[in-house]
Amino acid sequence: MARKKYHEEPENHERWLVSYADFITLLFAFFVVMYAISSVNEGKYRVLSNSLTGAFGKVMVLQPKPVESSSDPAVRLDPLPLIKNRASEALRKERAQMTTMAKDIMTVLEPLVREGKVRVSQTSRGITIEINASLLFAPGDARLNVDSIQALKAIAGVLKIDTHAIQVEGHTDNVPIKNPIYPSNWELSAVRASTVARLLTENGVDEARVTAVGQGAKLPVSENETPEGRARNRRVSVTILAVLPEAAVDVPIAPVKPVSSSLPQIKTDPN
Repeated sequence: MARKKYHEEPENHERWLVSYADFITLLFAFFVVMYAISSVNEGKYRVLSNSLTGAFGKVMVLQPKPVESSSDPAVRLDPLPLIKNRASEALRKERAQMTTMAKDIMTVLEPLVREGKVRVSQTSRGITIEINASLLFAPGDARLNVDSIQALKAIAGVLKIDTHAIQVEGHTDNVPIKNPIYPSNWELSAVRASTVARLLTENGVDEARVTAVGQGAKLPVSENETPEGRARNRRVSVTILAVLPEAAVDVPIAPVKPVSSSLPQIKTDPN
């Protein structure tokens, strides 16, 4: 029986045109979509912008910028990040809160501020209450003077209603100290800071907010060559730490007169 002969069909060398046509079509569609995203009609854009603003509130700023090369008015969306708006608002609220707190502290400590025994300043780091050691302790000692307790309780009365972290730092002059209790200025400054921190927590300040640090003589604010300078360096500073210090602006707080009758006043002996 004779076999049937099968004729092989010639190979089609133009099949690549099908794949090439598909690729060109997809590429064209891609650029159409990209153009539609980057260039929108200004009238339709404003309708969309107004609708979004009404639905979500003014959470971003969209700046229309006409594209000169296009015959159809188009805009470029330049949104102001929502996180930036929120950070600015948080900074404004914190700055106002810190300023109010600084004024309250100045009010309750006004007599001591006037005498130069206490200094209150507000910077990008927060509010710092600098208390001269002579008001708090006897020389070489870390036990609070009876007269200083009233001032610290007044400070605690303002701080206990706040939520910011607090850092208490003890500082000394550079005159070496060595006795059976405090081998060096490090120990003396650390115990003094802890003593002040403990009194604040005992008078209503949440202890989770408070940190005590002994700085010794390494951070002087005046020269140690004179008795006046050494007296200035012997101090305890209580700093209410700002939550957003990197964006804050240093604002010096000038002494203010007592304005709130609801806050306790510190009285000092004129002698």
